[in-house]
Amino acid sequence: MSGQSLPVIDIAGLGSGDRLREIAAEIRAACTGPGFFYIRNHGVPEATIAAAVAAARRFFHLPPEIKARTRANLAHRGWHAAGGAVMAGATKPDLKEFFSLGLDLPADHPVVLAGEKLRGPNQWPAEVPELQPAMEAYYAEMMRCGAGLMRAIAISLDLPEDFFTPHYTLPLQRTQAVFYPPQPPDDTEGFGVAPHTDFGCITLLWQDDSGGLEVKERQSGAWIPAPPLPGTLVVNVGDLLGRWSNDRFASTPHRVVNRSGHERMSIATFHDPNFNAPIDPRALGAAAPLYAQTTAGSHILDCFAKAFAYRKGA
Repeated sequence: MSGQSLPVIDIAGLGSGDRLREIAAEIRAACTGPGFFYIRNHGVPEATIAAAVAAARRFFHLPPEIKARTRANLAHRGWHAAGGAVMAGATKPDLKEFFSLGLDLPADHPVVLAGEKLRGPNQWPAEVPELQPAMEAYYAEMMRCGAGLMRAIAISLDLPEDFFTPHYTLPLQRTQAVFYPPQPPDDTEGFGVAPHTDFGCITLLWQDDSGGLEVKERQSGAWIPAPPLPGTLVVNVGDLLGRWSNDRFASTPHRVVNRSGHERMSIATFHDPNFNAPIDPRALGAAAPLYAQTTAGSHILDCFAKAFAYRKGA
């Protein structure tokens, strides 16, 4: 299996009935196989991607003391400095920094006033005024694209097309622009991101042309490159969808090693449901559930507490 052999699914016509079922069948094969696939004809304008990448790159090139003015808060919004993320089982922090945003809710929104965690307004640096409109536009496109994919995923799990829709009215979707410095050639132990599985339902990833993403092949355990393909996004199953589907669609370990000799950038979007969405395998037909019922928010908070230094003691 090579990186090129990861499935490439054309999602043009995702909104129409016949195409939706064809796409759902391809997604079922991908999610029960490698757990990763590319999508093409996703409808996200190249100009939207380019604007988000350019603005994020400008932000990452600011001095650390300037970036620290938007240091990540407990709503997971803002700049996460290098060294603050350690994946489960890793011995070293990830060699990355990232800037995170979520669904922008004002301080007087009912769920914010009620104290629901991971909620609130986003943080934006005054020094890069174009970052907010660029990233908000990208975030909205990922919301649209993710919603279409979740309709296809519902069908691929033998559920009604709109099964997930009520659980995405105030989604916990997070978009992260991620910056990786070049790794020294003699660094054989460090990772841009150490081997891990994603926390949420599905991830939609844009990556630049540096390469470095690797997926663990289920049968052999070999690490397979997942190189950037022009005009595509990478999609993968996360732990939350694995739990919800009783591992019919299980998450796949992956990692990033930046061997390019130069900086690498990606933008990852974690398309996750409402905080209180009930995650119960029985709701998806599991007669013998492998997991206890939880909520999306509780699951994600637990993962954050284990991975991110800024949440220690929170």
